Order: sequence, then structure tokens, then C-alpha cells
Amino acid sequence: MQKTVFEISKMDCPSEENLIRMKLDGISGIEHLDFDIPKRQLSIYHDGQLEQIEQSILELKLGGERISTEETEVKEFNEGKGQRKLLWTVLAINFAFFLIEMATGVFSSSMGLVADSLDMLADSFVYGISLFAAGGTLTKKKRIAKLAGYFQIILAVIGFAEVLRRFFGAEKLPDFSTMITVSIFALIANGICLYLLQKSKSKEAHMQASMIFTSNDVIINLGVIAAGLLVNWFSSNKPDLIIGTIVFALVVQGAIRILKLGK
Repeated sequence: MQKTVFEISKMDCPSEENLIRMKLDGISGIEHLDFDIPKRQLSIYHDGQLEQIEQSILELKLGGERISTEETEVKEFNEGKGQRKLLWTVLAINFAFFLIEMATGVFSSSMGLVADSLDMLADSFVYGISLFAAGGTLTKKKRIAKLAGYFQIILAVIGFAEVLRRFFGAEKLPDFSTMITVSIFALIANGICLYLLQKSKSKEAHMQASMIFTSNDVIINLGVIAAGLLVNWFSSNKPDLIIGTIVFALVVQGAIRILKLGK
């Protein structure tokens, strides 16, 4: 058996881990995947198929680069019990905050919160695909991924249209206090998800703060908080529209990655 280590520079969130798992699913010869999100590394234990594995990782465009390949005598792996329970937990947290941020975003007139809710929904899709397609055929997983990707793009396009309408129209200022408060809770929720998933992989009760703050989801939360402060400071809705546009673009980028799994 061989152990090949990849550095994946854009793997800064457990949802990317699930994307990689789905992409590599079905490749014969892969025995085990060992993810280290803080170091952005993936160790693959496999018997041949190196070229196909490397090509699959490169196709995701997550900054994958093969570091090393070596022979290993490891034959037994601890897959970790309760993985499905953890996936259900983070799915529930992400979907709950999708509903919370969507509702508060609409009532507070904040496109930043609405956009961030779609980012939460995107993560929910990834976890959901992993759960509902578990044990299913590769064709089933690709079909679900394709539906999720197109749905995300449709929502993001609607979001872009609303941003343009508000940019050129006379809209009331977003409620900056709601933006900041909800985003702080979303920040905590993302931290909990990252903690639970990383704990399940390492089996150690630790979570480096650097891991949390390199997450795209956390950066988005901080961006919405900053936008709320700027809305109050400048008495303008432009900061909210700008952060909303950025997050919608990230949602589309994530949707394109999911669609690639459906090919």
C-alpha cells in the first residue's frame, strides 16, 4: 500500500473535505482518507490509481499539490464511530442558521445576512449529499450534487438581481444592530461545527483558533459584522450591498465546485 500526501491550499472548511470525499468516491484502490484541515493536508492510503487520484483532486481546483508518495505497511484504519451523527449535527446547525439569517436578513433589509444564509445553505447541501447519498451509487450522488449546485446558482442569481435593484433604488438602511448580532451567533455556530468535525478526526479535545479564523465561513461572518459597522458609520446601505455581492460570488463558486461532482 502507498501513502500519498497532498497539500490543498483552499481546504479551509469541513465542507471542502466532504467535496473531496465525494470526488474520490468510487476510485478503486483507495483504502482511507486522512484529513488535516488546520495544515490543509490530505493523506491518501491507496493501492495504485495514483494518476487518477491526483487528476481528480486537481479537477476540484482547490489548490491541490502532491507533496509525497511512499510505501506504508499500515493496513488497519480507525474510521471513527458516530460520523453520521456528527454530520447530522453540523447539518442541523448550518440549516438552522440558514433559516435564521434568511429571516432576519429579510426583516432587517440586509443583503449581507441573506447572502450569508445562502452560504450556510451551501454547506448544508454538502453535508446533506454526504448523508443522503451514503451507500448509494455514484450516479445517485452525482444527480443529487447536480441538483444542489443548480439550486444554489439560481438563488445566488436572484440575490445578485436584488443587490442591483437596491443599489440603484432608494432603499431604507439595513438594521446594523441585527446584522452584527446575528453574524456573531453565526460565527459561534461555525466555530462549533469546525470544532466538532476536527475533534472527530483527531480524537483530541482541541481546536486551534488559527483554524477557525482561516475558514471562509468565519471570514464571511466577520465581513458582515464589519459591513454592519460601516452601515451605521456612513449611514449608507452600500457596505451591506458590497459584502452581499462578495458572498453571493462565493456561493456561486461553491455551486460550481458541487456541479463538477455531477460530471
